[in-house]
Amino acid sequence: MAESLKERIQADMKNAMRQKDAPRLGLIRLILAAVKQREVDERITLDDEQVLASLGKMVKQRRDSIAQYQKAERQDLVDQEAFELSVIEEYLPPPLSADELAAMLDEVIEQTGATSAQDMGKVMGVMKSRAQGRADMGVISSQVKQRLSATS
Repeated sequence: MAESLKERIQADMKNAMRQKDAPRLGLIRLILAAVKQREVDERITLDDEQVLASLGKMVKQRRDSIAQYQKAERQDLVDQEAFELSVIEEYLPPPLSADELAAMLDEVIEQTGATSAQDMGKVMGVMKSRAQGRADMGVISSQVKQRLSATS
């Protein structure tokens, strides 16, 4: 059986310890702490999809921080956040291309029978589970909105 995402992160933490890579080790510990916190809060063991959701949240936080630090002209902090973002993204599946995303959207809209903007919730629910960690949910949301408003 293939190792889980959580097991892969834990193995990477051990490697970072052996290599004495303090910045990477600190971030991997932060990732594992976020996963563990969610497991304790919800009294569950996270599967890969739930770990991806946590990582997605961390990616969004880093991107927001980078934008804020760029406005404040704090390149040192931008660099730190960019490093963290690059490490977190190593655990995410490869991003969807525009064509793959369009095909997936077409399939989900057809599958859910969505015909108007009122059906957006149904489409987004399915898309969230399928595209988790592979596409920006904000981009998906705007594309779903655009397609459903064009069909009505």
